[in-house]
Amino acid sequence: MRITAFVDNSATAHQVAVDTEGSRQSLQVPTKASGPGSGVNGGEFLMLALATCYCNDLYREARRLGIVLEGVQVEASADFPGVGLAATNIRYRATVRSPASPGDVARLLAETDAVAEVHNTLRAGCTVVFEPGL
Repeated sequence: MRITAFVDNSATAHQVAVDTEGSRQSLQVPTKASGPGSGVNGGEFLMLALATCYCNDLYREARRLGIVLEGVQVEASADFPGVGLAATNIRYRATVRSPASPGDVARLLAETDAVAEVHNTLRAGCTVVFEPGL
């Protein structure tokens, strides 16, 4: 599955879209109040990616395991120590509302943690390549 994100920013506009296998969606992201750029920074989006991935994967894995979920809350955080420095202390936590037993919920949380793709990408590390020009 190929996933692509797009940002088009100028002094008068900020357009953001994502595409998964040809299915493109525009997102409402504000412009930066203090000047050009996005009103949401990359670190915030990275934490949102972790939280969103785990949330969606909880529902996917709950279906696979036959566990009913009534709701999910996920919070992801990290420390960014300075310009050009990688994030540290990346953590996330989640709670689910479910009529399932505490043991089943614990299994769901653990199994989802093991298969969450964004999390596993960060855990494994990966090569990021800059390709000049569009």
